[in-house]
This record gives sequence, C-alpha cells and structure tokens, in this order.
Amino acid sequence: MFHHVRSRIFAAHAISILLWASAFAGIRVGLQAYSPEHLSLLRFLIGSLFLGILALFFRIRLPELKDVPAILMLGGLGFAVYHTALNYGEMTVSAGVASLLVTTTPIFSALLALLFFREHFGVRGWFGALISFLGVAICTIGTGETLQITDGIFLILLAAISESIYFAFQKPFVEKYGVFAFTAYTLWAGTLCMLFFLPGLGTAIAQAPWDVTLSVVYLGIFPSVVAYLSLAYVTSVVGASEATTSLYMTPVLAFLIAWVWLGEGPTLVTMAGGVVTLVGVLLATMKPRLSSGTVKHQTF
Repeated sequence: MFHHVRSRIFAAHAISILLWASAFAGIRVGLQAYSPEHLSLLRFLIGSLFLGILALFFRIRLPELKDVPAILMLGGLGFAVYHTALNYGEMTVSAGVASLLVTTTPIFSALLALLFFREHFGVRGWFGALISFLGVAICTIGTGETLQITDGIFLILLAAISESIYFAFQKPFVEKYGVFAFTAYTLWAGTLCMLFFLPGLGTAIAQAPWDVTLSVVYLGIFPSVVAYLSLAYVTSVVGASEATTSLYMTPVLAFLIAWVWLGEGPTLVTMAGGVVTLVGVLLATMKPRLSSGTVKHQTF
C-alpha cells in the first residue's frame, strides 16, 4: 500500500511540474497578442469553464458559510494575485530570472507550514531545498542573464508569496472538501477577482491569431486546472513542505520545453544546473519507509 501511494504521489508531482514548466513558454506565446491582465482573465475563464464541465461528473460539497471568506482569500491570492503579478513582472524581468524568483515559493510555503501547522521539514529537507535553489541559480547564470533590481522583481516575489500562502493553508480545506471541490472553488474565486479586467477582452480575442489563443486555451486547461489538482492531492497526503519542494524542477523543464517550443536552447551550464536541482529535489523529498498506518488516503 505504501508503494502504491508513493507512486501516485510521484505521478502527481510529475504532472504538476511538467505542466507548470510548459506554462512559461505558453505565457510567452500568449503575451504576443494579449495584455498581461487579459491573458490572466481569459486563461482562467477557460479554466473555470473546464472545471464547471468536470463538476457535472463529481459530487461537489458546497462550502460552509464560515469557510467562504478563506476560500475567497486563497483563490484571490493563489490565482488572481499570483498570475497577474507574474505576468506583469515578466514584462521587465527575463524568464530565467523570473523562474529563479518563483522558486522561492517552496521556501515560503515551508516556513508558513512550520509556523502555522508545525510541519517539520527536517535538516535534510532544508539542505535539499538550498541545493535546489543553487541549481536554479546556476540555470539562470547559464542563460547569460543578470539580476537587476526592478519593479518586476518585487512583483514576482509578491506572486511567490501569494502562491506560498495558497499552498500552505490549503491542506485543511482539501481534507474537508476534497481535492476537486477545493481547487474548483478557489479557481472560481480567483477568476471572480479578475473580472474587472473584462473590458476590451472581446476585442483582444477577435484580433489575436488563432495559434496564440490556442496556447491560452492550453494554459487554461492544463497548467491552470490539471496541475493545481495534482499538487493539491500531493499536499493533502504529505503536506505543503514536501509537496512544493519538487517545484524546483519546474525551471529546469521550462528551459527544455522552451528549447523545443520556442527554439531557446539551454547551455551546458544550464544543463549542469538542472542536474544540481534534481539532486536537491531528491534529497529533500526522499523519505524513509513509512508504516502502513501512517499513510493518508485522499480522493478527488
């Protein structure tokens, strides 16, 4: 049973990392025809519609009235603030440096989980996180990019903090409502917060090339819905600290996907940084064998 659950956790990790890594290239394509705010709104309108269709096949428990403010707050932070701030931040910060800054999310998540939920990451976990962060830094150096203080840096750090709050505080709600219901309610809440970006969206859609809009559709379904569902499942089983540490792999795969999709090839230094990142992730996330009584079971 232990190996079965760990296999599901690994698969969910892999799905989240791969889809979020592909989002970097997808965003680059989307920004060719859409403004940052229109890209965010259209992406999550599509995601909300997709979740609404899926909801027809799931029995979703309605949230209790006392939980609605928290769900609205988490949805606003994890979706509206994170994605809008990230889009605006990347207007002045390169993709490589942005990916490095976003990898502070697991560190913020682990700190919040420690302070509020007493989730102990352990010495090996923190050491692995530091190695992973070093690996991502090497990847960024390998692109020939430098870190300069701009407003975009603070916007991306704001995005990372917002996302870490979403990850750190989602666990009790995921356990209460289930992975699918929690993800649906928070994504819908985040989309609601972005509706003030609606003016001009119809014109932007009409003027955008079809392949750019198709990229936004991809972003709305896969990185915006499937990836969040996958990581919410992992968080419900192992907690925010371990669940988010593997996200250090996202920038490494983002470079590779950009190579295939956009023709932006990684350097040898970038690939070396990827190896360092992988070592750190394995060190931080590999756990000793648990007894069957300690394994949690979570369903959608």
